[in-house]
Amino acid sequence: MNKNYLILLLFPMLLISCSSGEKALQRGDYFSAITKAVERLKSDPDNSKSTNVLQEGYPMAINWSQEEIDLALTSNQPFKWERTIDMMLRVNHLSKLIRSTPAARKIITEPKSYSSELNLAYEKAAEERYRAGLSLMQENTKEAARAAYDHFYKTNQFISGYQDVIRQMEMAKEIATFNVIVEAATVQTRTYELSSQFFYDQVFEYLNNKYTPSSFVQFYSPTQAEKYQITHPDFIVRMEFYDFSVGNLYQDAREENLSRKVQVPINDSTFVTRTYRAKLKIYTDQVVSGGRLNYQIIDFRTDNLLRDNLIPGSYTWVNQYAIYAGDKQALNERQYELTQRRAIPLPPRQELFIEFTRPIYEQLTNELYQFFRPYR
Repeated sequence: MNKNYLILLLFPMLLISCSSGEKALQRGDYFSAITKAVERLKSDPDNSKSTNVLQEGYPMAINWSQEEIDLALTSNQPFKWERTIDMMLRVNHLSKLIRSTPAARKIITEPKSYSSELNLAYEKAAEERYRAGLSLMQENTKEAARAAYDHFYKTNQFISGYQDVIRQMEMAKEIATFNVIVEAATVQTRTYELSSQFFYDQVFEYLNNKYTPSSFVQFYSPTQAEKYQITHPDFIVRMEFYDFSVGNLYQDAREENLSRKVQVPINDSTFVTRTYRAKLKIYTDQVVSGGRLNYQIIDFRTDNLLRDNLIPGSYTWVNQYAIYAGDKQALNERQYELTQRRAIPLPPRQELFIEFTRPIYEQLTNELYQFFRPYR
């Protein structure tokens, strides 16, 4: 790497690392000023500018922090103790930074640190969130339960296991979660014996991977719904394959007369032109399969049809092979490769059915994800 380029690349970083914090202090950005000053003292313990910033700015930072805490606690704003915690943690961070820097510790011998006050603040913040969650739970709606869950979650972050917050979280999660029963994809046909189980399993696996147990949408098969006694789900997803055909065979054969001229050496200086001829017959077997999936999303409580869509899919299986008579040299590489192939048995109808459902799967899973994403 070019040395001049490397210097230009590192120059902004050097400026930042060499900052004494003076400009930040002039702007009233006390925490940034102290942080920059202490970082400079780590590498340059005798730096006079950083020493002055720390001496002058640290008392200002502490006074400003206490003023912000007092303002927060005397206000009527909700969750004021969280603002208090934030300020205390920032002060404690400065204290840790100073105590870990010998040059800074000589200047600020007893940096301010909140301990018992912080524990009290956590207690108060947990209580605020907990009471807010209980209040929302009384509304007994999914929307309120979802908000209540967030309050209980934050409560538990402040104080793990606060009162019965774990049980309240579980209750809120249960009320807020949308339960969806995904019915098996039916196949209506008298002509073939086909199973859509593979397709259904793939769709069901996709949904459960996208919407994990921590989300607020849970998907169940009919068997699972019966096991967990989900008699009143929020949504039902129904799928049905129809208007499809599997294994339609089309065969084609075409002949080509080939001619190819080649320079053949007789000796080191003499060449003759030879013409090779052959008759090539190319066979093409095609099996075309296709159909449509109709899927519906139904609001179980109102029986309203929320989504009713048709998704088409198709798949063409192709096997091509050839035979020839005449000179092999008349064939190019591709033509010769075809002559090495043979007619092969047609794929089973079940395999063809699975193949034509693959593009349907891609569109279906995307549409289901988009529909349920607002509920997660």
